[in-house]
Amino acid sequence: MVRRGLGKGLSALLSQSELENHMVQEIPIAQIRPNPYQPRRVFDEDSLRELADSIRQVGLLQPVIVRKEGAEEYTLVAGERRLRAAQMAGLERIPAIVRTPSEQQMLEMALIENLQREDINPIDAALAYKHLMEEFGLTQEQVAMRVGKSVPAISNTLRLLQLPDYIQDSIRNGLISEGHGRALLMVKDPVQQQQLWRQITTDGLSVRAAELRARELRSPEQPVHPGPPTYPLPSSPPPELKALEHNLSAYLGTKVKVVYMEGGAGRIVIEFYSEEELGRILEMIAPNGF
Repeated sequence: MVRRGLGKGLSALLSQSELENHMVQEIPIAQIRPNPYQPRRVFDEDSLRELADSIRQVGLLQPVIVRKEGAEEYTLVAGERRLRAAQMAGLERIPAIVRTPSEQQMLEMALIENLQREDINPIDAALAYKHLMEEFGLTQEQVAMRVGKSVPAISNTLRLLQLPDYIQDSIRNGLISEGHGRALLMVKDPVQQQQLWRQITTDGLSVRAAELRARELRSPEQPVHPGPPTYPLPSSPPPELKALEHNLSAYLGTKVKVVYMEGGAGRIVIEFYSEEELGRILEMIAPNGF
């Protein structure tokens, strides 16, 4: 699946002419302070050591981006992983491009850089999306455009922040996946939610199994009594429609009913059991948004 925006990397925020017009400088690492808007909280130590070993062998091939704050002081904009590995490798100076982005651009650049490599965890990504919306007044649609994701994907990730801290920590640390988190959101009772979380972590439940268990735990809903039917009476569907019904159910991970009417008309009914599940289904049907 092609992600809009990410294929261009930081050029979504830095034009090629800007990059060409900013000369790469060698800056003392001691003069660079971390990006206060860095959305990523967890850095894999083994991965950093591997990068540090590479830097010792061939040097740092891609410069970091910094913002000049004073005569001998800079703030990192993008490239914290490279900066940390360079420090680990024992470098005293690092190649850098100096420019003057706004605070919003600093957050957006750091977020896009991490999303481009897919090494930011969903919770940190959600916090960054939330910060863009609350601090800079962006809508979900605007955030989606900036990071090259669909609106349902942004919405689904933001909903993870509704989970209790212990579940968020388990997602951040990779103990469970974002899909498991969405399944846990379907369970509103805190005790049952914790029980399902324990099942996922101890028994290794798949996302599909967790979703099925979450549906079993949800509170039963009152049946709806419709009025007189306004549609033609359903008739026996052709065998190929039953196969289509089965395939759609398997693909979407939920119950799908294909209702066949007299004369060849009909309708497709897709069931969902929470806003989170609806968002997941919409993302599968229209990954680039509507």
